[in-house]
Amino acid sequence: MAEPQVVRRKLIQFTAMLVYNADVSNWFSGKISRSPLKNACVPGLNCYSCPGAVASCPLGSLQTTIGSGRFPFFITGFFLLTGTLLGRMVCAFLCPVGLVQELLYKIPSRKTKKTARTLKITRKVSLLKYVFLAVLCIALPLAYYFLDGIGSPYFCKFICPAGTVGAGIPLVLLNENLRSTIGWLFTWKTALAAALIVWAVFTYRPFCRFICPLGAIYSFFNKIAVFGIKVDTAKCTNCGACTASCKMDTLKVNDRECIRCGECVKRCRFSALK
Repeated sequence: MAEPQVVRRKLIQFTAMLVYNADVSNWFSGKISRSPLKNACVPGLNCYSCPGAVASCPLGSLQTTIGSGRFPFFITGFFLLTGTLLGRMVCAFLCPVGLVQELLYKIPSRKTKKTARTLKITRKVSLLKYVFLAVLCIALPLAYYFLDGIGSPYFCKFICPAGTVGAGIPLVLLNENLRSTIGWLFTWKTALAAALIVWAVFTYRPFCRFICPLGAIYSFFNKIAVFGIKVDTAKCTNCGACTASCKMDTLKVNDRECIRCGECVKRCRFSALK
């Protein structure tokens, strides 16, 4: 039987996913919701173009604003507020993409084993999400704005599986007019999304750990966020039990990969974490 803490977190995750896509009447319309809240952002990754999405994805808003040649004042303020309050706790509690990956990981399969060698490798590979943030979310939209007068949200356009699974595929299936527009880009993104789905069956949250620029942004706030895992240094013995089996490959509590899921709290034998 699942522990109460795990059940609570799952309920919060499912609730967040439903709140983000609360335009139920539009779920099977084959059209994009025209919710008046589309100018606001939700904390987690949830495509603006999902049929039922009532608000915007902060990552998409960042790219679109930069690509239009404007400084992202609103979205910067949003990141400062959300990051200062929660840090990467957003990833564990308020991101639908994180929830889907966790559910996929529950499928019985031979999981990727954690060793000292794989830990060293995954920590290095996890830096890729900062490259995606810098290049696809900031540099390219800005560069193409100066070249052509408008830049595209390149991460959304070429990489993001949330847009493919939550928006692209449903819209194409339900909207006959869109089927004639399918080209190499849709094929590429569908193949990439399928690969990430299969990867998530064997590896815990691979998109979050290695690719997601939103996780990269929130990681900058992990050490200063108001809410998260608190360490009682007077009780902590530095035994390492909290990180030994951490599926996010953290080296210590609240480092850049810590999503504050709370799994480490129950592993601590000295009640040093809360």
